[in-house]
Amino acid sequence: MELRQLKYLVAIAEEGSFTQAAVREHVAQPALSQQIRRLEQEVGITLIDRTTRRVRMTAAGTRMVERARRALAEIDAGVSELDELTGVRGGRVAIGAMQTLGPFDLSKLLAAFHNQYPEVELAVREEPSEALAERLRSDALDLAFLSVTERIQGGGLSFQRLATEEVVAVLPPEHPLAGHERVRLADLGQERFISFREGSMLRRLLIGATGEAGFAPRVAFESNEVARIRSMVARGLGVSLLPRSDVEGDGVAVALASVDEPALSRDVTLVWRADRRHGPAAAAFLDLARRADETGAT
Repeated sequence: MELRQLKYLVAIAEEGSFTQAAVREHVAQPALSQQIRRLEQEVGITLIDRTTRRVRMTAAGTRMVERARRALAEIDAGVSELDELTGVRGGRVAIGAMQTLGPFDLSKLLAAFHNQYPEVELAVREEPSEALAERLRSDALDLAFLSVTERIQGGGLSFQRLATEEVVAVLPPEHPLAGHERVRLADLGQERFISFREGSMLRRLLIGATGEAGFAPRVAFESNEVARIRSMVARGLGVSLLPRSDVEGDGVAVALASVDEPALSRDVTLVWRADRRHGPAAAAFLDLARRADETGAT
């Protein structure tokens, strides 16, 4: 069993594709596939189900990936102890981010870090908050920027809130409530909603808030793209709940209103696994992120 075989297996599990795993590991796909076949022959069991359109791990493969991640993390920690003797000279930082970070400008933070450590590779993965939390727990990410839900709290994770902002009602310009500074959420009970997809913090906020207001939302459209949601609202296809910073400023015309009963807000929180020993590069990025203000400036 070789170290590269374990790295390839983890890459396939995370990317869901032999092709994308090969790109990530900078190796030709046939060579990667050959190494996985050799690994399966050595352990004597199939690790990857290749019969479906999307690559999936078998039960044995899932267990192997979990062990491989831990083994690779330990090796990285050992290398990191040696690297600490010479400081940050290279390495890779795996960063997670939810689809919309509102006032927090991650690109500003990435640029600041890159200016200090140009040899470090920065990899950003964009997913819903709860998926990012699971990737942190499995050591697939070093840190993440997300919104905290009940499912995310605890579980060996550490949290530092970076920003909190209002979530507002987004209405078509010709809507009867357009022009109102504030609306009760119950007043939108008969509307069609345009929402983020299941698993996102904003979808969970919509379900929870409308339930508190006494109705179940009629979700007519789903998208994880703020610009697309805003455009659909502008065309009268429904209403939405979005962070204020994502719908103020340039873009198609929509009406905004603060929400009462209940008032709504969301957080942008820096999260990392509490007991993980980060390498010098990841530790340096985490330190910089913890010193950032609500806009991402350090």
